[in-house]
Amino acid sequence: MKHETPDIDAASIALRVPERDTGPRDTTQGAAGISVRDVTVTYRNGHTALWDATFDVPRGSITAILGVNGAGKSTLFKALMGFVPVARGEIALMGHPVGDALKRNLVAYVPQAEEVDWDFPILVEDVVMMGRYGHMGFFRRARAADRAAVDDALDRVGMTEFRHRQIGELSGGQRKRVFLARALAQEGRVILLDEPFTGVDVKTEERIIALLRELRDEGRVMLVSTHNLGTVPEFCDRTVLIKGTVLNAGPTETTFTRPKLEEAFGGVLRQVTLGLGATE
Repeated sequence: MKHETPDIDAASIALRVPERDTGPRDTTQGAAGISVRDVTVTYRNGHTALWDATFDVPRGSITAILGVNGAGKSTLFKALMGFVPVARGEIALMGHPVGDALKRNLVAYVPQAEEVDWDFPILVEDVVMMGRYGHMGFFRRARAADRAAVDDALDRVGMTEFRHRQIGELSGGQRKRVFLARALAQEGRVILLDEPFTGVDVKTEERIIALLRELRDEGRVMLVSTHNLGTVPEFCDRTVLIKGTVLNAGPTETTFTRPKLEEAFGGVLRQVTLGLGATE
């Protein structure tokens, strides 16, 4: 995925430490999981990478974000994480403005592989423990609850036996599962996944999809940026098509159609399986 500006350090996004939880987890039960209203993002160099974007993501759902490189997907993720200011419009996460949602530790991020320094000497369990920093005190001393959360997260992604490995020793699929475990340990209600299937085998992909379905059933909100179009109808409840702005957004069965995909991707798509109920 292309990053639209050199002003943001990709590594800082990948290794961002959640802020300490300073308030109730959620006080607006009726609000959408993610609400984006007329959002425009303009970088310091004057380039507008996203304009008048509007869409909603319900709680307890998985939504695909689709578009060509440079369409604004990375910019959208950065705006959702507070890395770039919004020139116009509003974003709400679980009913809270972005800044408040981050302080409440509501947002977790699973980065692309290229955003991580895999040569950095850190153990798998320490990467996952980073997800607990927002729950710790000033000195970041792990408590029993933090260690239990890490244990549970590693177990859910099937990485317990690798907890004492250096992350650089892992395969592509294992690395992705480690950062999924970090998101689980963080206990974020909104999970942003940037190309979660890149560099993973079919078995790992199926395992990730099964886990995302479990998280959806637990009421989590997941936004998945992916170029793997063939899997979208299989597990995504909703789809958002981006090309500088939001072209279409809605249930996958009505949004993931060939004409709408061709509008977003600028040409005829080949070898793309449309979901059941989708129309040509």
